[in-house]
Amino acid sequence: MRFFAPVRAAIDAAVFARPPLSQWHEFDVFDTAVWPTVEALNGLARNSCVEAGTNVPQFVAQTQVLLGDGLHYEQRIAERGQIATREHNWHDLLNALIWLRFPVLKAALNERQVNEIAHVGTQQRSRAQCALTHFDEAGVIVLLRDPALVGLWDEHDWHGLFWRERTAWNDGRIEAIVFGHALLEHALKPGQLLVGKALGVMIGKNAKVEDAAIRDVAEGIRRGELLNDPQELRPLPLSGIPGWHSANEVEDFYRTAPCFCPLRRGRSYPPALGLESGQSSAGPS
Repeated sequence: MRFFAPVRAAIDAAVFARPPLSQWHEFDVFDTAVWPTVEALNGLARNSCVEAGTNVPQFVAQTQVLLGDGLHYEQRIAERGQIATREHNWHDLLNALIWLRFPVLKAALNERQVNEIAHVGTQQRSRAQCALTHFDEAGVIVLLRDPALVGLWDEHDWHGLFWRERTAWNDGRIEAIVFGHALLEHALKPGQLLVGKALGVMIGKNAKVEDAAIRDVAEGIRRGELLNDPQELRPLPLSGIPGWHSANEVEDFYRTAPCFCPLRRGRSYPPALGLESGQSSAGPS
């Protein structure tokens, strides 16, 4: 079923105070009733480039004239450096914010999408394209410092991962970095049960390595080592993370909420990636 975001004036301001949307206030686009223009987004992009030393393609208004060039959305980014952006549209605004925060990762996805289009054309979709799109829309990168948590995740032991190991989400043993702009869009409705499509990265216990993990994932995508099939992605019910959903203070939530699906018979996941090694970790699988 297609999701329709609420109109801006009808959004409950409380959603911006709870993760994941509470993590995006540096761009100052939620605390005003005024939609940022395409020009304003490009201004943010220029500032982002100065701070991060990376380039963000130009945001351009999606008009019939623009679409008249006949290019696929991804091709237009790769060939002309233009991100078609619908004005007054939550999905495209949140996509722009992802570009601003994670330009290297977005660029890697674009490069792979264009390579796939070159192989299968614009009328078909490969398994890799499906995986790339799933991650682009609903992706989460999970940083793990405790291998035991991977075992709980492997088995869909949601009660164990989110309730028995509740402190792990606050003491740094596990951390979720939301990348998918569709996830952020769904978060605009209070009470939504958010489920991400995740890649896990095992890192050192004391390392503060978010940027390194992002770079490693981006490079793995670019080299074709990651996201060749949607089955590589693990479901992660984000609503189970402490503080991310109003109902998860009660233990029974983890036994009854429909987002906590049991492991399907025969389903397994690739091991978590090993930071900077280009190899999977030796943790449980």
